[in-house]
Amino acid sequence: MSYAVKNLVQGSRELIAFRIGEQEFCVNIMSVREIRGWTPVTPLPHSPHYVMGVINLRGVVLPIMDLATRLGMKPAEPTPRHVIIVAQVHSKVVGLLVDAVSDILTVTDEDIQPTPEVSSDLERQYARGILAIDKRMICLIELAALINESESEAA
Repeated sequence: MSYAVKNLVQGSRELIAFRIGEQEFCVNIMSVREIRGWTPVTPLPHSPHYVMGVINLRGVVLPIMDLATRLGMKPAEPTPRHVIIVAQVHSKVVGLLVDAVSDILTVTDEDIQPTPEVSSDLERQYARGILAIDKRMICLIELAALINESESEAA
């Protein structure tokens, strides 16, 4: 049985985990197109506060979002150690600035615990659950909820 078929049978999925500050988050690996090193951006006037600017990615203008700012955290101060996760969100491609990619996880639905009720409505809108893996707490983020279609067009 192939790996892909085995995963479908077992109901598991792969997630890519990354760090922002001291916290870990993850997204569905199927939405990730590539991971690349930090590249300075060209700022865009009148863009949302969490859009840092754009880069040229092989001839395509790619908006770069500071994921920390979008999640209500302290804005990132990019260094060469930061990475950009290039993700497909709806019909758009967007770059997500994070501190580092930490892991690729294979999980089942049973591994994902519900977001606690103490979270704000805004946090629950983006967070689809919590993974408790190897003494780590990793928040599962739903990129489609994080970036609505009109915002990705504005960027």
